[in-house]
Amino acid sequence: MASPTLSFQQALERTRELLGNSNERIIIGIVGKPGAGKSTLSTFLIDNLPISDVSLISMDGYHLSNRQLANLGRSNRKGAPDTFDSFGFAALLKRVKGSTDDVYFPIFHREIEESIAAEGLVSARTRLVITEGNYLLHSEGGWESVASMLTESWYVDVNDELRLERLVDRHHFFGKERQAAYDWAHGTDENNAQLVEAARDQADFIVLNSDR
Repeated sequence: MASPTLSFQQALERTRELLGNSNERIIIGIVGKPGAGKSTLSTFLIDNLPISDVSLISMDGYHLSNRQLANLGRSNRKGAPDTFDSFGFAALLKRVKGSTDDVYFPIFHREIEESIAAEGLVSARTRLVITEGNYLLHSEGGWESVASMLTESWYVDVNDELRLERLVDRHHFFGKERQAAYDWAHGTDENNAQLVEAARDQADFIVLNSDR
């Protein structure tokens, strides 16, 4: 059976409903292809919720460093499932789910293509954690335990032509030549997108990004 769909506004209403019906910490996993609008949805939710209630964890903070990728011979596939510390990310979510203390986590910076350790914070009072990434529903390589940490999973769906245009623009903005940006978006990113799409039907909801 196909997962039910939500607009951005309905996703916000769903978030408020979850918060209103639970005294436990809520973890919403936002998944989607590269360039689908995961960060756009996360920002929309955060901008419309009490700032003290919510924290955002991006899977991207668990990118392997450029040095490790070079050592492993995976630099040309950065962004693929095996170019992240998947076990570390799963362990973070397990800690976030069960902890009543402050929890720190790394944040990835596109301008330097590296993560900075312990830059992010889920405070002890945080009621809602939004986590976003490509592989939250992936079933191999250490990712398979992530889904069980999520209260709900939401798959962001968007027109693929628009998504690829955004990806090329993003890669170009962060330093790639235009042709290199196009090649990466239609090559490495698109290979990863197919893996993400394979898990689409496992999501609790499909969030439509058609008007953004």
